Amino acid sequence: MRGKRNVLWIMADQLRFDYLSCAGHPTLDTPHLDALAARGVRFDRAYVQSPFCGPSRASYYTGRYCRSHGATWNGFPVRVGEPSLGDHLRDLDVRCALVGKTHMVPDREGMARFGIDPDSPAGRSIAECGFEPFERDDGLHPFASVDKAPDYNEYLRRHGFEADNPWEEWANSGEGPDGEILSGWLLKNSGLPARIPAEHSETAYMTNRAMEFMAEAEAREPDRGWLLHLSFIKPHWPYIAPAPYHALYSADDILPAVRSNAERQTDHALYRAYQDSRICQTMARDDVRRAVIPAYMGLVKQIDDELGRLFAWMAEKGLTENTMIVFCSDHGDYLGDHWMGEKDLFHEPSIRTPLILYDPRPEADATRGSASSALVEGIDLVPTFLEFFGGPELPHLLEGRSLSPLLYGADSGWRQYAFAEYDYATRPARVALGEHANDSRLVMVCDARWKFVWCKAHRPILFDLENDPKELIDLGDDPDHTEVRARMTDALLEWATRFHARTTKTHAELDRIAGGEPRNILIGIWDEADYEAAFGHRFDERPGFRKAPAIEP
Repeated sequence: MRGKRNVLWIMADQLRFDYLSCAGHPTLDTPHLDALAARGVRFDRAYVQSPFCGPSRASYYTGRYCRSHGATWNGFPVRVGEPSLGDHLRDLDVRCALVGKTHMVPDREGMARFGIDPDSPAGRSIAECGFEPFERDDGLHPFASVDKAPDYNEYLRRHGFEADNPWEEWANSGEGPDGEILSGWLLKNSGLPARIPAEHSETAYMTNRAMEFMAEAEAREPDRGWLLHLSFIKPHWPYIAPAPYHALYSADDILPAVRSNAERQTDHALYRAYQDSRICQTMARDDVRRAVIPAYMGLVKQIDDELGRLFAWMAEKGLTENTMIVFCSDHGDYLGDHWMGEKDLFHEPSIRTPLILYDPRPEADATRGSASSALVEGIDLVPTFLEFFGGPELPHLLEGRSLSPLLYGADSGWRQYAFAEYDYATRPARVALGEHANDSRLVMVCDARWKFVWCKAHRPILFDLENDPKELIDLGDDPDHTEVRARMTDALLEWATRFHARTTKTHAELDRIAGGEPRNILIGIWDEADYEAAFGHRFDERPGFRKAPAIEP
C-alpha cells in the first residue's frame, strides 16, 4: 500500500453475533457482509466491554475498560481529559468523523470546572468524544422538541413526510386499516411496514450521508487520510422495518429460544430479578418473539443491502484499495433467550458481537476469508487503527492491542482472557433486591473454555462453553468446579490490579527516570566518599553545582 490510508468503521446497534449468514444463521441472508468476511477476517470470539450502549461505546472510543474511563452507564459522560480515538488521530493529522450514533454525552461539569467553553473547538471535541459530527444522530427521538430534533426529521419533511415528529410518526410507526398511526414502540406493531419507503429510512439516510462525507473528504483534502465512523441506529428498537423488509421473514425463520426450565428456577437472586422484570417477561413470551424477531431480521437484512450499495460505490470511486473496513456492533440482544430481553448480563447473545475486519495491506493476504477464534475485545480497535495509520502504540493509555498480528497470521502470544463489566446501579433489579449502588457491579472473565462472572453482592456464575455452549448450566456453586473458579478469580485479580490510571507518563519516560532522583536531590548519601562511589565524580563536581567564589584576603 502506498499513499494515504482511510478507515471505514461501521457499527450496528444491538446486533447479535449470530445474526449473519457468515456466522451460521440458517435463514438470514447477508451476502454483502459475507463478501466482506471473504476479503478479510471474521472474529468468532469478539467481546465488548459492557452489554449496554454507552459504556460499550466509551470503551470502543477510548480503547480502555469501563473501570478506566468511568462512563459505566448510558448518559454517564467520559470525563474531561480522557483521550479518545479522535484525539489520537488528530495528532496524526487524520480526520476523524461521525455519521450516526455514539450515545456519548458531554462532561459539562468537568468543562465548567476547567473553564472550557462548550462551544469552543475543544469543548465540541469533548462533547463528541473526539469525533467531528458530520451527522450526529443517536436514533432515539420520541419527543418533537426543536432543540433535540435530528437533521433526519428535517430531511423527512423535505420529502413530504410532515409531522411534529417525523422520526416517530413516519420512520418508526406503521398504519392501521383506516390510516391510523400505530406506534412502533408497541411490540404488537412490529410486523407492520414503517410508514416511509425504505430509501428514506434511517439506515438508507445514514448510508447516503456516509457517501457524502467520503466524497467531500476526497474532494476537499485528497491527500489527507480519514476515519469515518458509520454508526447505524438499527436493528435497535423500535423494532419496525420499512417494506419490503418487514415481510422478508416470518415466524418460520425464528430459531428456538435458547433457555431451559432449570434457568427459570435459578437460585441466583440477581438473575431471577432480571427474569422477573417487565422487559424480560415481555420479551420471553413466544407471541412477542414471533412479532419482534422477523422485524429484527428485516432490519439486519436492510443494513446488509445498504452496505452492498455503499461498498459498490466505494469500489467505483477507487476507495477500496486503501481503506480498512471494519464491521461490528456495540452489544447484542437476548430476544427472549435465557428468559431475558434487552442486553443485560453476560450470556453470549448479549456480550458477544460480530466483528469483521478487512485490511487492504498485502501483509493480510494470507488470512483473507478466514475465521479467527482468538479472544478479541472492543478496545482492540483503537490500537488497530493507530497502527494502520502509522501511529504509536501508547501502552500507557490503551488497554487493547492491535489486531494486526492476527490479520497477518501470527496469533502466538495472544491474550488468554477477555473481560467485560456491568454497572446495574440504575436498573430495576437492584432496587428490587434492595442493594446499595456500590454493590451493583459485575465483572466477566472468559477464556477459550470457561466464562466466569464475579458478582459483588451475589455468588459467582460459571459456564463451561465447551460442554455447554448454550450456557444453560450454571456451575457457579458446583463443588466439582472449585479449582476452575479459583483460577478465574486469580485472572480477574491480576486484571483488576493492573495499572490503568497512570496515563500521563509513557513507558519510555518511566524507563528514563527510573532508578534515581532528580539531579542534586540526594537521598541516603552518608558522605563525600559515598557520593563519589555512587556517581563516579566528586561531590563538589556534581552537575549544576557552582562553587562559591574564593574570598580574597
